[in-house]
Amino acid sequence: MLKPLAPARWDYAKAAHLLNRAGFGGSPADLERFTDAGLEKAVASLLEAGPAEDSAPSQDWAKPDPARADRLREMRQATPERRQELQREERRTQREWMMALRAWWLERMARGRRPLLEKMALFWHGHFATSMVKVRDVYLMWRQNQLFRRQGLGGWFELLEAVSTDPAMLVWLDQAQSRRQHPNENYARELMELFTLGEGHYTEGDVAEAARALTGLSLDRTRQAYVYRPLMHDPGEKVFLGRRGRLGLKDVLEEVLAQPAASRFIVVKLWSFFAGGTPAPGLVEALAEEFRATGSRFGPFLGAMFRCEEFYADSVVRSQIKSPVQLLVIAVRQLERELPPGPASAQVLRSLGQDLFAPPNVKGWDGGASWITTGTLLNRHNLAAALVLGEAAMPMGGPRAEASAERALARGANRWPPVEAARLFAPEDRAAVQKLIAALERRFIQGHLGTRSAETLRAYLQTAQTFDDHHLRQAIRLIMCTPEYQLA
Repeated sequence: MLKPLAPARWDYAKAAHLLNRAGFGGSPADLERFTDAGLEKAVASLLEAGPAEDSAPSQDWAKPDPARADRLREMRQATPERRQELQREERRTQREWMMALRAWWLERMARGRRPLLEKMALFWHGHFATSMVKVRDVYLMWRQNQLFRRQGLGGWFELLEAVSTDPAMLVWLDQAQSRRQHPNENYARELMELFTLGEGHYTEGDVAEAARALTGLSLDRTRQAYVYRPLMHDPGEKVFLGRRGRLGLKDVLEEVLAQPAASRFIVVKLWSFFAGGTPAPGLVEALAEEFRATGSRFGPFLGAMFRCEEFYADSVVRSQIKSPVQLLVIAVRQLERELPPGPASAQVLRSLGQDLFAPPNVKGWDGGASWITTGTLLNRHNLAAALVLGEAAMPMGGPRAEASAERALARGANRWPPVEAARLFAPEDRAAVQKLIAALERRFIQGHLGTRSAETLRAYLQTAQTFDDHHLRQAIRLIMCTPEYQLA
């Protein structure tokens, strides 16, 4: 089992580490509150239910669209010219709704009261990796996002059952098209390979038998909802992972999660996301044992993981390259300013390699060192300048650049006032160069800059006669462009 961190070892740096990894960082005041609370209360506050804020927003994209089926039917029956017109209108509507959905989620990450809930939703979004590129229905993508938020800290079996019948997933991996005469193997394969077991723990025969067992899971496109169609289900006997019988969805999930590899697979994914890197074999076994002891429930397991010594090891703290979403949200929280407007934020994340609701493939984002390339590093520096100075252009374009209309919206929303830098630092912090460097490190790094970065920052500050807003902004921009700032 995991060994808890001794209470005497809890301090500001460890509180910052916890909030950076289990959430999206915060201001020094936020970190001081976490420090003063102590480890137990800090972790409990991340896990607690808190005020209800998961109700559906009032926007059109957050509710079923009863006219959608009629529009799609009209497209199929229309003349080629009329069909193209209707398709353009549909794409425009979906594009506008998707921009609003991305902005809504980012706002929850930056301002919501449940940072761990949003961080876990982000984990599941990468784990199950469903993309709007194929689903083409913003309501279904929002509904799946809410599913991750609603059940992401609950039981593993219950989450898998919900995902298996989620409309967006039914479209994404073609399960809605699977029928007894022609079982589709896409979801059955990814269920084992990417979601629960990993390669080498099942056979091609298991994939085929699972696909048969999952027939009947379908989609009512008119209601945009899951429906079970018994006439599409193969009722015959199957043999799956050694279990024989007239198997269905629950049987498949029970057998998958009963495999010894299942608990090890998911705890490694969780450790890699929250702590970084691949845990040593001994730690994998301890994590898997802890997960099983919680009844395979993610909330209690994460609570144990966030309390354990290994999570605060020197090799773990400040070793994880920030994902684009982490970089953006942590930055606005540290700067205590608003997010960029929705279209600009979407373009920023796309240029940095993490397009929300459009992961690159069924495996999701690779993460880690893949976040940093020559191009994305330049865009990270441009983002720092734009957030701090308010006058620099946001990074534009990048992979999966969307329609010109969306890019034009982003261009029109990529400038705003500079950050109010003076209010971020007390007068005593601005009394001397070394005091200001320490205050900058405390707010933005929660550790110490490397020698080269510290020398660059010190050299700039020594040229300033007073630390006014202009010089403070430039100092903030410099520290946000350091290699150390790219880590959390």
